[in-house]
Amino acid sequence: MFKGCFVAIVTPFKEGEVDEESLRKLIHFCLNKGIDGIVPCGTTGESPTLSSEEHKRVIQITAEEVKGKVPVIAGTGSNNTNEAVELTNFAKEVGVEAALVITPYYNKPTPRGMEVHYARLNEIGIPIIIYNVPSRTGINIPPETVGKLSRLKNIVGIKEASGNIDQMSSIISLSKDDFSVLSGNDSHTLPLLSLGGVGVISVVANIVPGDMTQMVKAYLEGNIEKAKELHYKLYPLCRAMFIETNPLPVKTALAKMGMIEKEWRLPLVGMEEENEKKLEKVLFDYGLI
Repeated sequence: MFKGCFVAIVTPFKEGEVDEESLRKLIHFCLNKGIDGIVPCGTTGESPTLSSEEHKRVIQITAEEVKGKVPVIAGTGSNNTNEAVELTNFAKEVGVEAALVITPYYNKPTPRGMEVHYARLNEIGIPIIIYNVPSRTGINIPPETVGKLSRLKNIVGIKEASGNIDQMSSIISLSKDDFSVLSGNDSHTLPLLSLGGVGVISVVANIVPGDMTQMVKAYLEGNIEKAKELHYKLYPLCRAMFIETNPLPVKTALAKMGMIEKEWRLPLVGMEEENEKKLEKVLFDYGLI
């Protein structure tokens, strides 16, 4: 079972190219703060703008730097099943522990189509974590479909970012006991843990990996009061990470902390001045700048 706090790591850019040096430093920053795992090439990693070669390179760098210290869950999803298979096979070849596979966006397959898509990936022989984020993909995977998929050998979990508490409850109740239900929204992590979830794939962990990891750890170890305290400490920061489209706020925050260049790829552009000032205040209040 994959449980704990996994950082959905950003992909730093410099002059239009992947900034490999900053990526390596960020990976070690998270490792040194006790993160439970690293997730490259997700939404926060701007995977839609990475070429196939860049996508594979970022996965490879992450595997090289982590060296088995914690699990690496590589983003390998696509709305093209063949492309998802290719990326997932690559992730398996470089030795990552699991693949994070988004529901097929734009195509809007039926539940049966999603079953066949994930069943094909199941055959590759690497643990697969479903990624459900309807606000991005335009499609929601039904809890009943997740329950069926959880019975396949290599479909081991879901990153659930629907924001729907009832759906989270349904997924947990319909899935196998050892199926990892991970929050896809930082601010929903504590509520999901209370329902039986086992962790989070986190955006805010890019900037405060220690606190986010400790919050999840505290809850899983039964220290509910400490978990609640950390939840409310983190809550303004979690909300600020989504004041504009992810990963604009988190990359802006990392740049203000001197960790990466303030750069992303079109069609993403810089934050609105008013929102950036709001972000600065939250970062200042937290003691990060």
